[in-house]
Amino acid sequence: MNRLPRRSGQSGYTIIELLAVMAIIGFLSGFAYPKLHQVLDQAKVARAIGDIRAIQADLMSVETQGQPLPATLAGIGRAGMLDPWGNPYQYNAPAARTDRFGVISNSTFDVYSMGIDGASALPFTSGPGLDDVTRANDGFIGLASHF
Repeated sequence: MNRLPRRSGQSGYTIIELLAVMAIIGFLSGFAYPKLHQVLDQAKVARAIGDIRAIQADLMSVETQGQPLPATLAGIGRAGMLDPWGNPYQYNAPAARTDRFGVISNSTFDVYSMGIDGASALPFTSGPGLDDVTRANDGFIGLASHF
């Protein structure tokens, strides 16, 4: 079989080399993609925690001024405020949400995000409430699954 000699100065990659590089890149991105989603979810939870802390501070300042708690978040200028998943923050005054033992978790008010699934349950430590970012025990703010 006669092979044509390469001309001097002519260089390039073969199709096999290009396919090998593409396979390696695909393999590495297969590992990076799930980690990226995990980091993005953690960032959304952190943002929801920050929002709930700000809402809590506003509500507590109303309370320390001797005024009654508002019926809605509009009473503190936070009407229509959306969580990182595009759902409105939930607010109950007086507190109504319970922990896994059926005990009301806060003494004054509840503020929470319904999480990624957009659903919740009265006992926030079960079923659809596990991914809620919630205020509990008059101070804990975080994922209900961590409470």
